[in-house]
Amino acid sequence: MESFSSRNLALQAEKKILSRMASKSMVNMFIDDTSSEILDELYRVSKEFTQNRNESQKVIKNLIKVAVKISVLYRNNRFSDQELSLAEDFKQKLHHGAMTAISFYEVEFTFENAILAQLLHECRDLLLKLVEKHLTPKSHGRIRHVFDHFANTELLTLLYSPGEPYQPRLKKICDGLNRLIDEGKL
Repeated sequence: MESFSSRNLALQAEKKILSRMASKSMVNMFIDDTSSEILDELYRVSKEFTQNRNESQKVIKNLIKVAVKISVLYRNNRFSDQELSLAEDFKQKLHHGAMTAISFYEVEFTFENAILAQLLHECRDLLLKLVEKHLTPKSHGRIRHVFDHFANTELLTLLYSPGEPYQPRLKKICDGLNRLIDEGKL
């Protein structure tokens, strides 16, 4: 029995095309200004930490590709009720992570890199469960790459250390996260 579906084929094509078009101009179609500012700061933090422009671009590009693919799946009602429940768990965990990151920034001497790293790993695991049946192993690798990169405890420790160059970047990231939370987007 042949299982051809033009709808599935169109969805695959859309995901493929969008993943190849994850450029700055395309990002603006899918990601608002605040999110874009946060991504720009995350890129700068990554570049400062790795001293590798290509690696930093790759991690942000992977983040964008995954976000676009998941939004395409969601928009096309591809998630089951159980998966939607996982998506809600992911959203709550991400919100909790954002609130924790902001709190660590705003309240001196409270930062614990292990807590933030653990929250990022939990987000990664929830997201992998959500997309397990929908995205390729290559996309799963992208998810791991992004979350593992930013959950690096050395990177987190430097990010939360006082002074240049990280503190001004962390302030902009936390300001952006606060705006997303206030707008109900996170």
